[in-house]
Amino acid sequence: MANVTSLTIGCLAGSLAASSLAHAACPIELAVYGDAQSGSEIDFTPTGTSATVTNTFRLILDNNVVLNGIVVWTADVSRPNGTLMYKCPEGDVTGEELAACTLWSGVIYTSDDKGSAGLLPAEGVEAPKTLILPDLGPVLRQSKAYGAGGFSKVPSDMFAMKGCQE
Repeated sequence: MANVTSLTIGCLAGSLAASSLAHAACPIELAVYGDAQSGSEIDFTPTGTSATVTNTFRLILDNNVVLNGIVVWTADVSRPNGTLMYKCPEGDVTGEELAACTLWSGVIYTSDDKGSAGLLPAEGVEAPKTLILPDLGPVLRQSKAYGAGGFSKVPSDMFAMKGCQE
């Protein structure tokens, strides 16, 4: 009986360890990040077959305000340029309409556990530990989505990985 119990416990422990390893790596397109200052969250979603957009995400602020985000790598100097938009019109949009609903735009940087900086990877790569969206907080505080009828808690520029969507 003791051998059967030991074998069962050993198999269970091995199964749990294998399960933990299978879930250890999270691809960027399923990553969830949080901001401790405001409770805001960034959720990435698979982009699909876009020729130009390398990442798609949402910034979820308080009061149910959601900003839609995309990342496009620039051609001249290769950088992941992120854009956060609020209440953009659907369908064909003019450049003027797009500019009017864009609240933040900038390069998205990353950081690992050792503090080494990098650039946001495209889909299919393991999610970095930290995202850095320079000047996000100050820019959003000046946006039309802040204040009465919008969000009230301004996020910082840094978001730590919280988990992985299944």
